[in-house]
Amino acid sequence: MSARIFEITKAATFDAAHHLPEGPAGPYTRLHGHSFRVEATVRGEEQGAIGWVADLGELDRALKAVAGELDHGMLNEKPGLESPTLEHLCLWFAERLKVEFPGLSRVVVSRPTVGESCALNLAP
Repeated sequence: MSARIFEITKAATFDAAHHLPEGPAGPYTRLHGHSFRVEATVRGEEQGAIGWVADLGELDRALKAVAGELDHGMLNEKPGLESPTLEHLCLWFAERLKVEFPGLSRVVVSRPTVGESCALNLAP
């Protein structure tokens, strides 16, 4: 029988302001804010006697803690987010979560009110 591979996902939200210093003139370069949603997915085989990929409670705690670092703040002030595109936000979250969750396989950051999202798929 082949290995059974599962994916578990948790989500968190945060609100933050930003501007794109190198963006095209207009709304991108002016200070503005968004409500964001971030999802983190961990992929792998079921582990140990309990039979889960990872502890969903721990993933929830870690994701909310990282999102909390950005909540109601200025994204441009965070190292690595000087140009806070959705792509850079995906990378920022992945860097912080990968240490604790080596099976992290996907990070999605979205701005639901404007219908925009970006997904980062990580190598297994």
